[in-house]
Amino acid sequence: MFHSAEWLSALHLAYGYEPVVYTTCDPAVELTSCSVFCEVKSWLTGRRLVSLPFSDHCDPLVESSAEFDKFLLPLRESVDGGKWGYCEVRPVRFEPDDSIMLGQSGRYCLHAIDLQSSIGAIFRNSHKSSVQRKIWLAEREALAYEEGNSERLLGHFYKLLVATRRRQHLPPQPMKWFRSLMASFGASLKIRVAYKNGMPIASILTLNYKNTVTYKYGCSDARLPLLGGVGLLLWNTIQQAKAAGYEKLDLGRSESSNQGLTAFKEHWPESVSAATIGVTRIVRNLTKAWGREQSWGGSSTRHSIDCSPQWAICSTGTLAE
Repeated sequence: MFHSAEWLSALHLAYGYEPVVYTTCDPAVELTSCSVFCEVKSWLTGRRLVSLPFSDHCDPLVESSAEFDKFLLPLRESVDGGKWGYCEVRPVRFEPDDSIMLGQSGRYCLHAIDLQSSIGAIFRNSHKSSVQRKIWLAEREALAYEEGNSERLLGHFYKLLVATRRRQHLPPQPMKWFRSLMASFGASLKIRVAYKNGMPIASILTLNYKNTVTYKYGCSDARLPLLGGVGLLLWNTIQQAKAAGYEKLDLGRSESSNQGLTAFKEHWPESVSAATIGVTRIVRNLTKAWGREQSWGGSSTRHSIDCSPQWAICSTGTLAE
């Protein structure tokens, strides 16, 4: 999904990012391999090349690690020559050779649910307390469920997202990003909301592409964590995706240090082939720029976000990834 024209269109609509493709193919022949990036210009981090912004992962479209390295060598030369402040790649299947001399900036866990199993098997193999019990609880609480891509549902989703990101001491993505996703993906984007007595208590945003449903964003009301809202939304997503013939539910990446989120995803049945470790690497020229970009987790920033009004933290969302 992250290679799709729809994803690149959303990035361009929201942020003006221009796609840049590197390939070893001759211009006169059919394209058989490439690696896609976006050129990002920021007052904070300078000029950089990212594959791809806001993407959980973005494998190069190649057949081997050696072929991937062919793309990375000229990229490193461009960084060393000052064309880019740095270049970031997010591969899953391939890791660059040590000779390329890329610095690793983070390591992530990737989780996915194999939808080719039966619905009964998926439910039985889910964690009894953290998944099964919460689905039963949501049904007992008679939570209402609604899905679609309307402005009203987007408003419910975004209000919960802002509150969730504030709890995480992070600025939310701007509303224009989600409107760009809606414009680019159309009916392939779904916002799912769970309600208790008419009040939104949990919401997730999913994207359908080819044989995969991607769970991209999730948020909830911290005052009502025991009602099983997110569990209900994911369970409805699984049932619908399974019925529609999708083969996989991509749950996205999680930082290895985020034990809560990692545990939540691991409580759902994983397909072994998708339970891979994602690696993000950086070709760095301006090391200070990388340090500044990662400063969202600092204590001063956390305090500023905690104390800021909602309009203020929403306006900083162009940097939130």
